[in-house]
Amino acid sequence: MADAPSSKPDASAKQDWRSTVFLPQTAFPMKAGLPQKEPGILARWQEQDLYRQLRNARAGREKFILHDGPPYANGDMHIGHALNHILKDMVVRTQSLLGKNAPYVPGWDCHGLPIEWKVEEQYRKQKKNKDEVDPAEFRAECRAYAQHWVDTQREQLKRLGINGDWDHPYLTMDYQAEATIVAELMKFAESGQVYRGAKPVMWSPVEKTALAEAEIEYEDITSTQVDVAFEIVESPIPELVGAHAVIWTTTPWTIPVNQAIAYGPHVDYSLIGVGDRRYLVANKLIGEFAKRASFERVDTERQVDPRDLASTIARHPMHHLGGFFARPRPFLPGDFVTTDSGTGLVHMAPDHGEDDFDLCKANGIDPVFAVEGDGKYRADWGWLPGQGSVINPKFNAPDGPICADLREAGALLAASADYRHSYPHSWRSKAKVIYRCTPQWFIAMDQPLDRLPALTRPEQRWEDEGGDSRIDDQASAGSPTLRELALKAISKTRFVPEKGRNRIGSMVEGRPDWVISRQRAWGVPITLFVERKTGKLLVDPQVNARIVAAIAEKGVDGWSEDGAPARFLGEGRNPDDYEQVSDILDVWFDSGCTHAFVLESGRWPELRWPADLYLEGSDQHRGWFQSSLLESCGTRGRAPYDAVLTHGFTMDAKGMKMSKSLGNTINPLDLMRDSGADILRLWALSVDFTEDHRIGKEILAGVSDQYRKLRNTFRYLLGALEGFSEEERVDDASEMPELERYMLALLGRLDERLRAAVDGFDFNDYTRALTDFCNEDLSAFFFDIRKDSLYCDAAADPKRRAYRTVLDTLFQALVRWAAPVLVFTAEEVWGTRYPDAGSVHLLEWPEIGDWADARLVDIWTGYRALREQVTAEIEPMRRDKTVGSSLEVRVALGFPDAADRPMLSAEELAELFIVSEVVLDTGTVVHGPAVVAGRTANHKCGRCWRHLTEVAEDGDLCARCEEVVNG
Repeated sequence: MADAPSSKPDASAKQDWRSTVFLPQTAFPMKAGLPQKEPGILARWQEQDLYRQLRNARAGREKFILHDGPPYANGDMHIGHALNHILKDMVVRTQSLLGKNAPYVPGWDCHGLPIEWKVEEQYRKQKKNKDEVDPAEFRAECRAYAQHWVDTQREQLKRLGINGDWDHPYLTMDYQAEATIVAELMKFAESGQVYRGAKPVMWSPVEKTALAEAEIEYEDITSTQVDVAFEIVESPIPELVGAHAVIWTTTPWTIPVNQAIAYGPHVDYSLIGVGDRRYLVANKLIGEFAKRASFERVDTERQVDPRDLASTIARHPMHHLGGFFARPRPFLPGDFVTTDSGTGLVHMAPDHGEDDFDLCKANGIDPVFAVEGDGKYRADWGWLPGQGSVINPKFNAPDGPICADLREAGALLAASADYRHSYPHSWRSKAKVIYRCTPQWFIAMDQPLDRLPALTRPEQRWEDEGGDSRIDDQASAGSPTLRELALKAISKTRFVPEKGRNRIGSMVEGRPDWVISRQRAWGVPITLFVERKTGKLLVDPQVNARIVAAIAEKGVDGWSEDGAPARFLGEGRNPDDYEQVSDILDVWFDSGCTHAFVLESGRWPELRWPADLYLEGSDQHRGWFQSSLLESCGTRGRAPYDAVLTHGFTMDAKGMKMSKSLGNTINPLDLMRDSGADILRLWALSVDFTEDHRIGKEILAGVSDQYRKLRNTFRYLLGALEGFSEEERVDDASEMPELERYMLALLGRLDERLRAAVDGFDFNDYTRALTDFCNEDLSAFFFDIRKDSLYCDAAADPKRRAYRTVLDTLFQALVRWAAPVLVFTAEEVWGTRYPDAGSVHLLEWPEIGDWADARLVDIWTGYRALREQVTAEIEPMRRDKTVGSSLEVRVALGFPDAADRPMLSAEELAELFIVSEVVLDTGTVVHGPAVVAGRTANHKCGRCWRHLTEVAEDGDLCARCEEVVNG
């Protein structure tokens, strides 16, 4: 039966048989109304404490721990938050569906510069100076600001249908969390990994603090490029004396801090003459230099072997200022010097470059700390004292003060503000940063760890086929470094997608020591004491224990209370003999410690260490994934996770990065208000989230259409199963028609595919497999064929009973499998059929029988291909209105050989094709089945609407319908 009888009787019908047809009946509406329904369902879950119900139901089961990476408590939820948390919820729900105890404890990162910056903004609006506020009062305001956004984001994330312990989240600003962070720092200090040193770090003059690499983003800018001449005053090559070494730089502001000149040991140089002056330049770059300097004629006077540049000394262009500027500027060999651009000579400012610092340090040249935290030169600096900011384009411009002074000194050979290149910016303030050498606290990457804590619990180990292979086994590995431990941990970790392994591995392999200090107010203090006389770090477990206890009681304010140093140091130590460190910890160290105070503290007993999975955006390879890895390897000898899953970023419909200024953002709060959270969830789980992906109106329209089809599938199932009872069930699948057994075989295959998708975290395939099965295998095939049996067979007919039995099996499986994706809709579906049975989210993975039958699937794959061929022949007849329904069609099938003929009977084929009749013919000379479709001459049954030879005239009943009606 192609279509259900309409409410309007057929004009040719002798009697209205509608009341005798078993039409599906359900209260489940086709119109979803998700924005209106979902808040009510969410309120019911909260009232019933669904999360705790699930914990009780899974108590004692195998655990699966996804540790939530803390979003920052600053601002409303955006589309990235939504995607990330939907994916996490999908992981947790599918693992729970498999029967595991999969708790989810959400958390927030609460310290750091963004919050401090926002609170400072409020002061600036009131024309107040933050530095004039009591530090404890200022920190209290930061804490209140963070708590406000924690509460706001919590409600927004809950609206997505995320099932978690929302009443007990973890916050890095909780006193116990702050105490744990301090305790973790002490572990590094006690194992000798923490040191204070002066190295160039990324520094924000606007925010006045050091920044981590994870806090940096790169944008293209246009800078001033200059060629500057340094007069050579000493050299083993007599011809060089009096000549000028030419350096090229795009940071003119570093010239006032120059201390040396680097040359390439493998670069060939020339001494060239231009008028009455001579210049030293790399051979390959003479032409480019001459063009920048507008030299019309350049004469090469002699070749210069780089080995002969050793012991060569130049003087600073501003040497006449005396003091620092009058010191000799030695030539130093630097392997980093290339001939890609510039002049082949690089001026060295150890305060403002890593290569500069390392080369100068190796040659006994120390930084001078000329640039202050606000980006200005020191007030006592000999050149441009108190001026800056050094990264201001006007300050560096060809007509700015630096170039003007160099021009007056006769040292500026070329200057133009046209050099386009990528430059680091703070991702918070969006301001340019500088490399600046300041005293900072570091964790050493290459210091042997002689006192690495031993792991004792079996679940904290990696197991290989050869047995326990703990990477911290010092007996076999000696004393590894933090870098070595981290790289070994990466090799032991599962990465999805796999390319994440190389990404984080290359970062760890090449990263410098970890800068853990910041010069701000809102954060966990670096709770260390330094002996003033020796400069040594105080390492005393008893002192450390008192500090940790104070932080646990009073939070970060406990470190700076009056009299705190004396209490911490205890009897026998004079507080005046020790410096109490005033810096705070990098927030990445905070978040890197979350595994310690969330998974190990016992506050959430359902959790355990290590986590099975960390899941964040791909940018966290340089952020949370890495800081957690380093923190855990430095204190526990292994990663805090067994697997890492990363997702890409959400772009607009055209593939462009979302930006408020471009007006192309999608607000998830608006989307849920207009369409519902299930639509947003279906989108997130339908895209290939491991890569950058898109969202837009047309994309969401397609998702909504996909949702409607899924909803219609469940609506059909609910209606078709109305009144189904156990007495009606067919227990033995072998007694079912072949079509039903084929559908069970497909269900078995779907079960295998979905299990594989869950294991591989391939939620795109999970969702696609589920929707394709519902649309293609059920709605467009199985339901379509069996509608006639459902509507018109007798209630006790074996075929109808078998069909309804399979529908029940499908329902029980599909509603469970759909529940992690469409959390609200699945609850509505389940509650419609079982209003008193509790939540669908307490159910486990359906028990799918051993129905896999490859032979049957192959046979029916052929039948479906034949069905498509028949449908293709019928469609033109429908378009030109030769027939109104496929039931009016007679199909003749010809086969070249009897062996090619389907095993189904003509009557079964007619049911498969939903046509009036099928005539089979063998011996037809064709390469495959020949299909001939035409209009049938048979009359139409008034009840089932099939056109059959047994119906005398339109409106009469066929034998089957007459038996049902009279039976």
